[in-house]
Amino acid sequence: MEEPVGTATAILASAAVLLRECTFDDISYRALADEVGISERTIYRQYPTRAHLLAALSNWIEQTSFPLPPFVTVSDFCAAAHERFHAFDALPAYAYVGARASAISPTIDTEPAYITRAIDAMLEVAAPTLNRRDRQRVAASLRYFSSSMFWARLRASFDLDADEICDAFDRAVGTVLARLPDATWAKP
Repeated sequence: MEEPVGTATAILASAAVLLRECTFDDISYRALADEVGISERTIYRQYPTRAHLLAALSNWIEQTSFPLPPFVTVSDFCAAAHERFHAFDALPAYAYVGARASAISPTIDTEPAYITRAIDAMLEVAAPTLNRRDRQRVAASLRYFSSSMFWARLRASFDLDADEICDAFDRAVGTVLARLPDATWAKP
């Protein structure tokens, strides 16, 4: 038996379909309501502002189109980021929505994203003596460098493809991690 799709999910799935034809700015609540087969008012109940819709759409796309492969080590993390950059290249309209959403103020209070928790856990194992504040700073840098925003900036500003963005990512991650004292790294 097929599980019913909730209204919020139907709205997001339809918005993603419309992204194949136009930009996020060109998707009106009216067009979205027509696509889903519901009233425009229902869309407003779910997503009172376009910022709410953008944030929700970005999260939904992240989970459905760009799930981050699991990682435990720094090299696993780098491989996972490389895989994402290639996925972003395959679906640039979706990646740009993620980049744009990360540039707006949060519309809801949520717990840290999976990637933030995973990077923090990776650093806790890889660099166990790194103090909490520095671990958070390093995690924030690594999260940015693996994000759709980083990909979008390099893609739009320098016309780089996924392989070139992977190279820039590797250099950035290497620079961040090289700044950590040797004593913070776990001994193999």
